[in-house]
Amino acid sequence: MDKLREFGRKALFYVRVLSGYEERKIRNYRLQLEQRLQQAQARKAALRKIPEQTVLQEVRRMVEDMQALNKRLEETEAAIEEYFKPIDKEVETIMKIQLDGEEKTMKEMMTTMQRQALLEKMEAEKIANTHQPDANQGNQDATTSSRGQDAQMR
Repeated sequence: MDKLREFGRKALFYVRVLSGYEERKIRNYRLQLEQRLQQAQARKAALRKIPEQTVLQEVRRMVEDMQALNKRLEETEAAIEEYFKPIDKEVETIMKIQLDGEEKTMKEMMTTMQRQALLEKMEAEKIANTHQPDANQGNQDATTSSRGQDAQMR
């Protein structure tokens, strides 16, 4: 009975080989092994990339956070500017009024200084005119005395 079984097994093996079943089974097994090997290599590469990907993800997250923060800052800045716009207008009008007032006082001071300068000039002319006849006599006396001294020296 064992011989019969052994003969049956060999016969089935030959039939499989001749029909190509065994060859297909071997090829299929080899393909499965290659696929497993490729998957293992892919997993290994993925494990190597995990720290790099983690860093990249962290950097992306930080960039997104910074962009969100910048956006919030811009919105806040716009809200603040909008809030202070009426106050800025009031300040601008107050500054304009103050500048106009200062300009007016400067003009008044300039006219006052010009008047004062004219008054001082007129006063100086009056003083010069009143002293001028005396000065002419003093000049004549000085010139005659200097002529007399020149004559004595000769």
